[in-house]
Amino acid sequence: MMRTARPRALRRASAAVGAVLGLGLLAACGAQDSGAGDVVGQGFVSGDGSVKQWDAGDRDDPVTVEGTSFEGDEVSTADWLGDVVVVNTWYAGCAPCRAEAPDLVALADEREADGVRVLGINTEDEAGAATSFQRTFDVPYPSIEDRSGQVVARLSGVVPLQAVPSTVVLDAEGRVAARVIGQAEASTLDAIVDEVLAESGGGSGDGAKGA
Repeated sequence: MMRTARPRALRRASAAVGAVLGLGLLAACGAQDSGAGDVVGQGFVSGDGSVKQWDAGDRDDPVTVEGTSFEGDEVSTADWLGDVVVVNTWYAGCAPCRAEAPDLVALADEREADGVRVLGINTEDEAGAATSFQRTFDVPYPSIEDRSGQVVARLSGVVPLQAVPSTVVLDAEGRVAARVIGQAEASTLDAIVDEVLAESGGGSGDGAKGA
């Protein structure tokens, strides 16, 4: 079953290259090294390696990101196999995190029917600061509290652990398909998500799981 949002994907993809060219100017909070030296085979043009993609045949084993949300719920990406999962690290005082929050909210709201999930990992905040951020931006997706660093450590080797914000896209099998170090432009992230969705036919979440 084809996704209803696919026509928009073509327009987004055409804007992705220009967006990524500008992405190199956006620094992650506290990140001194974007990992440009080890970027190979990336699907988009990037001046400093902030965006990297892995072809389906080159991806490592699935990873599971799990923990307790600020609402007290246990959350695990293992429960979302069959969907494309966008994992984003953030904290309330990080300016790029605040700048990209509306785009992540829109992605979660608009692409859920396509089989896209969004999960936050908060690396710094007490519950009060984190939930205030979530209310301010009307965040519909859960975020895991991770001041210990144990949750984000699951992504070690994919993103620098101190690079916030960072965004990782997991494919339908739970494998890392792409990363963005620093603020993720909406058009760039949409184009990446569209490519990963297309690998499994781009149906809705329920349809993908039943395939």
